[in-house]
Formats: sequence, structure tokens, C-alpha cells
Amino acid sequence: MDRKTVGAYNREARAFAREWDTQPVPSDMQELLRRYFASGPTADIGCGSGRDAAWLARNGFPVVGYDASAGLLAEARRLHPELRFETSALPELAGLANERVVNVLCETVIMHLPAAAIASSVARLLAILKPRGTLYLSWRVTEGADRRDEHGRLYAAFEPALVLDALVDADILFDEEAVSLSSGKVVRRVVARKRAAG
Repeated sequence: MDRKTVGAYNREARAFAREWDTQPVPSDMQELLRRYFASGPTADIGCGSGRDAAWLARNGFPVVGYDASAGLLAEARRLHPELRFETSALPELAGLANERVVNVLCETVIMHLPAAAIASSVARLLAILKPRGTLYLSWRVTEGADRRDEHGRLYAAFEPALVLDALVDADILFDEEAVSLSSGKVVRRVVARKRAAG
């Protein structure tokens, strides 16, 4: 992950947690998770302060949240002490074994990576899925050049082909660019199912 972005989340973790918890409910994302996720172990990659991990748990998906920011993980553990949260970051996702989970949620995370790390990160997200497992992946769309916001967070500008080409071993079930009902920002959402071996 981009170090300045992680630093911003560490410095302002509680403020970001409040912001995300007071946003409108991400019902558009939740509808897709209900439609495409299957029962079974689930990883929330870039879980932030745990909002979406808590929703997954309430809706019957045994979930572990992973994040690069110690500050956000502290908030997640404070707000959702009943859930498990661990440190891990794209593109390596150290500590996560291949073919470990049935579902992966990675909600608006990869735009905080340099463009050169996106393809390998998407491939790693697929690798931790069991065959026939499902990946929900979204990112904020940034036009033109990379930029940083007032907090110092990176928003990488990249072609969607970087993501789609990395999903060569998966079937695309859903692909849409739309305004998020929660953040009000333009996001691209992709749902992909990992193909069975052979």
C-alpha cells in the first residue's frame, strides 16, 4: 500500500471511522454481496474501521477483516470487539494462504495502490479464493492523472483493463461504473468468480 495513504489513515483513524459510520448505508454494495456471495469464510481486504465486516457477520458470512493501517484496525477492534481483525496489506497479503476463503470483499481499496501494483494485487485477491469463490472488487474512479486528497491519500488513475486483464482465471459476473450511494463518488464495481481448477 502507498505509505502516505497508510500514514493518513493512522493519524486520523477515528475521524475516518466516524465519517464512514455516518455515511448513508451502502445498500448498492450490500445488494451485490447478497446476490453473489456464498456461505463460507470471507475476507474483507482493506476493512478500515470494520463497517462492512460487521455487516457481513450480521448477514451470516464468517469474516476476518484485514488492513494495512494500525490506526484503523484499532478503531475496528474498538467498534466491533466481537470480530477478528488482522494486519495485512496488498499486494502481498502476507499471512493469507492460497485458496483460503469462499468470498473476498475489497471495497474501494486498490486506488490507494500505485498503478504498477494493481495487477499483482488483483491476482493475489484471486489466489486466496477457493475455486468457485467470489471476489467483489471496487475502486474510486480517478480521471487523468494520479492525485492526493487533502489528507495525503493517493487516488491512482488507471485503466480498468489493469484489473480486468488480471481476472483471466475468473468469470466476470458484474461490471458497472456508478455513483456510490454511500460516498457519493464514482466507483467501478466488478464481481468475479474464480474458475475451478482444470
